Amino acid sequence: MHRRYNATMPVDSALVDLPAKPGVYLFRTTNGRVLYVGKATVLSQRIRSYFATNPDRAMIPELVSKADDIECIVTNSPQEALILERQLIKQHRPRYNSMLKDDKSYPYLALSKEEYPRIKYTRHPEKDSWIWGPFPNAGAAKQVVQLLRRHFGIRDKDCRGKDGCLASHIGLCRGPCVGATDYDQRVLSVRRILDGDASDLIEDLAKEMDEHSAAQEYELAASVRDMIKAVRSVTSQQVISSTVYRDCDAIGIGVRGELAAIVVIHADDGVIKGQESWPLIHRGDEGDSISTFIVEHYSTRRPPRLLLTPIPMTDTVIQWLSERRGSKVENRSPSRGDFVTLTNLAKQNAEMQVERLANKTSGSVEQRAADEGAALLRMESLNHIVCFDMAQLLGDSRVGASVCFRNGRPAKKEYRTYTVKGDAMDDLRMMREVVQRWIKRVEEWPDLLLIDGGETHLAIIANLLDDHGVGDRMQLASLAKREETIHRDGHDDLVLDRRGRVLVHARDEAHRFVNKFHRKSRAKSRLSDPLESVEGLGAKKLQSLLRHFGGRQGISHATVIDLKTVPGIGQSLAQRIYDSLH
Repeated sequence: MHRRYNATMPVDSALVDLPAKPGVYLFRTTNGRVLYVGKATVLSQRIRSYFATNPDRAMIPELVSKADDIECIVTNSPQEALILERQLIKQHRPRYNSMLKDDKSYPYLALSKEEYPRIKYTRHPEKDSWIWGPFPNAGAAKQVVQLLRRHFGIRDKDCRGKDGCLASHIGLCRGPCVGATDYDQRVLSVRRILDGDASDLIEDLAKEMDEHSAAQEYELAASVRDMIKAVRSVTSQQVISSTVYRDCDAIGIGVRGELAAIVVIHADDGVIKGQESWPLIHRGDEGDSISTFIVEHYSTRRPPRLLLTPIPMTDTVIQWLSERRGSKVENRSPSRGDFVTLTNLAKQNAEMQVERLANKTSGSVEQRAADEGAALLRMESLNHIVCFDMAQLLGDSRVGASVCFRNGRPAKKEYRTYTVKGDAMDDLRMMREVVQRWIKRVEEWPDLLLIDGGETHLAIIANLLDDHGVGDRMQLASLAKREETIHRDGHDDLVLDRRGRVLVHARDEAHRFVNKFHRKSRAKSRLSDPLESVEGLGAKKLQSLLRHFGGRQGISHATVIDLKTVPGIGQSLAQRIYDSLH
């Protein structure tokens, strides 16, 4: 999450709704440089401490004064936060981190991929191995290695003794080199346990602990209890890192009514690299919201090799991503394994983000969208937008509509519809007529007059505004659907990114509204249309007539001889058409 704090001010209300959960936090500058990475058991409490009157460390006032943003990543446990902190420190080398900045690393557990695999406790695992970790609790990792060797007899070194080694004689190795027939199954059991399925092992240990307790062997019982604790600690630390994390983005969404937040967690080289989060205006379908975000998000950056989403994306979206990347992009909606833990983490952070949004005023997301749009267009404000669109079918039912946005939200009471009265047959002249009628009745000039169209539409409406002497009352722009390009007189064309989402929303809303009005107009006209009752005049022949004469007005002025020139219209049908109209 990104939240900007003013270092010269005390803690404000923006800090109140920080999550009371474990995680990491990053102090960043406006250019994205990381100044400091920290971990916390309770993020809200820890971050508040940086804004205290008497900070506990001398470097804090300087850090806070130089930082522009604080990014938080929620984790499932403080242990995961510790691992992630370590990874992010190694990645970013923050200036203000004095601890954990050396080249020490956390240990891993590894199983070699030899004929008879070995189990290893190591800080530098071989790439050609099954790897688990890293583990912040090194002692627990060592205990688990000892337990797995004792319980399953997995070897820990390369030995070729004819009669077995000392480890095999004392029960720490099943001696595969001298003939263990079930060694492969034992290796599979160890892999399953390290993957997180340790319930059977823990149950066996619990029975052993109870037996020791019943025999009043309390020290042995305590030792087994500690072993259970170590197993649980090790097997629960698989979210932050995994060997399957390779150039992968996991997307999570949190929804509260029309408010939504999307989180993107990026993982590569087996570890989580960081996350980004964005507020979103949600219109009821999570798939649509995620698809819209994906197109906006990856229009300015290279898509990953693997995209994890809570809902499978359409083939069209995946094809577009692959074209953007220059190679195939795979999409998964996992239900098990390491990938599902990553998507759950993205979901958890998205839920946290939308909860923070919901605690603000109801219009905060929309207002932010309006402010970002204004900044993108270098305008003082974009709190009042009026957008026009037109609709027709072969010159029939020619209509227009305007929608109004206030503070980034649709103001539906200010929506207007127009039936084109003139002889204009194309969108350009139709829009000129409709905007001219709007100018004569407007009570409040908007910050931006937005029209659906390209540069030609822009030029015609600009001339119209100048002719009426109102060209300086508002900004004018046209938004073409292709590549979401916005045109403004005196400005370079601009392909919109997520910051222009309020403009895209206004254009799409105008398109939806005018099409709805157009459908109603056509349905109403058909009810009183005499052509509908002409025997032998079906839909295809009616379309041919409309196309030939340019609309119903042209048909009404046609003679019987004129009507006969249309393919499929004979003498008798032409006469019936003529009679129905006269």
